[in-house]
Amino acid sequence: MFNGDTLRDAIISGANNIYNNRIAVDELNVFPVPDGDTGTNMSMSLANAAKELSRLSGEGVDKVSNVAASALLRGARGNSGVILSLLFRGIAKGFKGHSEAGATEVVQTFRLGVEAAYNAVMKPTEGTILTVSRMATEAVEVAVKEGKNEVQVFEIAVDEAKRALELTPEMLPVLKKAGVVDAGGKGVVIILEGMLSVIRDGVIIVSNDVSGEPEENSSASSSIASLDEDINFTYCTEYIVNRSDESKDPKGLRAYLETIGDCVVVVDDETIIKVHVHTDHPGNAIERALGYGQLISLKIENMRDQNERAKHKFEESKKAKNLSVVESYTPAARENPYGFVSISAGDGLNELFKDLGTDRIVGGGQTMNPSTEDILKAIELTPAETVFVLPNNKNIIMAAEQAIPLSTRNVIVLHTRTIPMGIAAMLAFDPDLSAEDNAINMQNAFGRVGTGQITFAARDSNYDGHKIKEGELLALENGKVAFTEKDMVRCAVKLTKGLFKSDSAFVTIIYGEDVTEEQAEEIKEAVAAKLGSHAEITVINGGQPVYYLIISVE
Repeated sequence: MFNGDTLRDAIISGANNIYNNRIAVDELNVFPVPDGDTGTNMSMSLANAAKELSRLSGEGVDKVSNVAASALLRGARGNSGVILSLLFRGIAKGFKGHSEAGATEVVQTFRLGVEAAYNAVMKPTEGTILTVSRMATEAVEVAVKEGKNEVQVFEIAVDEAKRALELTPEMLPVLKKAGVVDAGGKGVVIILEGMLSVIRDGVIIVSNDVSGEPEENSSASSSIASLDEDINFTYCTEYIVNRSDESKDPKGLRAYLETIGDCVVVVDDETIIKVHVHTDHPGNAIERALGYGQLISLKIENMRDQNERAKHKFEESKKAKNLSVVESYTPAARENPYGFVSISAGDGLNELFKDLGTDRIVGGGQTMNPSTEDILKAIELTPAETVFVLPNNKNIIMAAEQAIPLSTRNVIVLHTRTIPMGIAAMLAFDPDLSAEDNAINMQNAFGRVGTGQITFAARDSNYDGHKIKEGELLALENGKVAFTEKDMVRCAVKLTKGLFKSDSAFVTIIYGEDVTEEQAEEIKEAVAAKLGSHAEITVINGGQPVYYLIISVE
């Protein structure tokens, strides 16, 4: 038997273990688009539970598991984080009324968690986190019948989860082709290993976050503040160019980079050019480099965001001195029958959604999936009886739906998977109709929208029949990889032409933070030349990160 303190330490150990290995899990993602990756989402979700558990002592397993499940539910990010929260909800149900837990209770929690996770997914896919969790559960159900104790049950769970993980490529051809196992399943294995370290050995795996907690003194505060003065450009951009023409002098590349940024380092030899630059336009830095060869080892980091995180970490360290400090808010009065919450990133897109009637914008998107708590707070701050939520990203829909039972309002989550879908839904709203009729009309409206997206390949990949090189322009047609390109204009024209149907009439080109107005107009003219008089084309400055262009066709 083990008590609540052991369970608390086990979950914290699991959280530390997934944090330590989050990047390795992220890299298992076969989809080459830069995104809010699986390891990061699972780590951030479980970290929310670990933070709350660190305040408990001497409680039973029922209280510990309830606190963990509640914190995970609210902190869930991305589909993997939501499924993880459902698995832990099973732990809470299985330990209900128990101050200690043995093998029987552990097995019951596994079973309830897997049932909750499978029930939450409309079309469960085998070869994923679900399969790994289910096979581990089936193994421990046999083990408890054989008289195994709780430590042995956890050991068997880990062993079977590992075995199941190795089978995932045989269940999902896309994994086999990429030569990787399922990222979510790997995350579960890592978390279980962290928990086993405590339950079997009494050892909490320590987080490898070497930054530590800043001391609460003026020097720490001033050093963080001084970062603002040093950041002249937002993105630290690094890459290596495999030279296609050894005679082409990289001095031209260096000269160009110095016009769009600072801290420029260009080192070359006969086969490669290694580049480092701080710039506000990493897309331009990448585009210019493609003239010298193919890119590998591309890395882009938002230094201002890193600075904000450092500030946040400092503020959190101060809050830790007083654990009673909890962020709170007062829900808005229900002044209106309807309200809207949209998830988006980019000043232009945020303003567009506000102009269309959105009450609250939740910052987020492909590389930063908001948590259920983030979405819930926005819902509660919306002054309306019924609140429509537009996730605008397929990896945010589940987190948004988790907010429904937590909210005090009537919440309708529309399954908008892209920004154009969200825009179409807002345009279709009619204040004179009922909530149910509006939901149907808005869904029908966004279902008629075709979405094209142009970004860069975050990694080498052999995905869905496409051999993709890191750094190439990547064209997505309704969420699926369509082709790769090196020229932005050609890429936009080809993508738009593929989306444009015989009954299409409107094209909207939303350009991101790494595309200039001049470039966007050039793209508009090229698209117009290809489509002729068959389409009305509009250009919008969305200011969105990650995606150079988002193209809507109706």
